[in-house]
Amino acid sequence: MILVTGATGTIGSEVVRQLAARGQKVRALTRDPAAARVPSGVEAVPGHHRDRDSVQAAMAGVEAAFLVGVFGPDDAQHDRGLVEAARAAGVPRIVKLSSIGTGDPRLAEFGNWHLPGEEAVRASGLEWTVLRPSSFASNTLAWAEAVYAGTAAPNLMSDGAQGVVDPRDVSEVAVSALLDPRHAGRTYTLTGPETIRASDQAAVLGEILDRPVELLQLTADQRRELLLGAGLGAAYADSLVASARFIEEGGNAVVTDDVPQVLRRPARSFREWALDHRAAFMEG
Repeated sequence: MILVTGATGTIGSEVVRQLAARGQKVRALTRDPAAARVPSGVEAVPGHHRDRDSVQAAMAGVEAAFLVGVFGPDDAQHDRGLVEAARAAGVPRIVKLSSIGTGDPRLAEFGNWHLPGEEAVRASGLEWTVLRPSSFASNTLAWAEAVYAGTAAPNLMSDGAQGVVDPRDVSEVAVSALLDPRHAGRTYTLTGPETIRASDQAAVLGEILDRPVELLQLTADQRRELLLGAGLGAAYADSLVASARFIEEGGNAVVTDDVPQVLRRPARSFREWALDHRAAFMEG
């Protein structure tokens, strides 16, 4: 049995799908099992990364666990709690979803969100793998409403180049790490095959959709105002603004060979992701 936390999220849902497609026994931790769309045969159980009792119950009889415990700056203790629950339940193998740049002081507090969880993973005594993905190609889905309307989409994370990664590749690496002990003790930085700017992503989408995709470039103050207006707390907003500055200054212009080395094929490009998801940007 393999437990997937964050089982309805961008990465977790794809990990569940890929494991089920391989015939693995999967338990999906989700707030609302009745509403969760999981493949046939997957066991959906109620729980939340901040609810230790539910996590502990979900760990029973599990051979490997995919840990997703950080959704904001207040989740460090809960991320660490996932590792503690796995160890207490005797789960032999864990794979933690982290983030590129973790620990880099230039990222300010954003760079510290995953540190306690990573430290707990490495000190756990279990077989562990840490995944540090770059910016997801799917983040551009936030532009879809503006693309429908033919208006400029606010670019919240600046126009610096990034090694944008396809979430499907991240999930496939996670599945490999969950199933193969040869990945134990490794920290993988997962990127696409090239660095690409947000403006270049917009241009690629425009070619595929055969319509202009325009971006509204923002100042740091404008970014913060929009993030606060979206309901994020000040600490969260300030962390994301610092992350945008880091990207703008070239801090995330990183490409690694980790995806091709693990998967034994090239990493998918942003264009490949966009071609496969163009319907999400098409009206109707």
